[in-house]
Amino acid sequence: MSFTLHDLGSENHEFNANVWNWKTAVELIRGFDVISEGKIRQMGYNATGVKLEMEEAHLIGSRLRQEILPRLEPDKRIYADGTITAEPDDMTLFKDEDEQWKNYSVSHAWLSEFSDFCLRSKGFQVF
Repeated sequence: MSFTLHDLGSENHEFNANVWNWKTAVELIRGFDVISEGKIRQMGYNATGVKLEMEEAHLIGSRLRQEILPRLEPDKRIYADGTITAEPDDMTLFKDEDEQWKNYSVSHAWLSEFSDFCLRSKGFQVF
C-alpha cells in the first residue's frame, strides 16, 4: 500500500510514501497534538482525500525540523513510538504480533524530505 500527498497549491508537487514510512510519520504527527484525531485517523488510510491546510502542513514540517530531526542522526531510524535505532532496516517482515511495530520506521533522509514537502506546500491532500 502506498500514499501520495498532493500539494493543494501545485498540481505537479507531490510526495510519495509507502505504508511503512507513512504509518510512522502519522504517529509522529499524532504526538504533536496539532491535527484533529479525525484527520489523523483519515491520514492512516490511503485514498481518503483528507486535506491538511497550509498552516497545518507548515506546522508539521516545522515541528519535524525542530523536535525530531535534531535527535535523529543521518544514519539512524525512528520508530512510530518515537524510539531511535542505529540498526539498519534489513527488510525483515515481522509477523509476530509482539514485534510488528518493528516494521514501521523512517530514516533521517525520508523525514527530512517529508518536512521539506510540508514546508513548501500550500497544504496537501492524502491519496
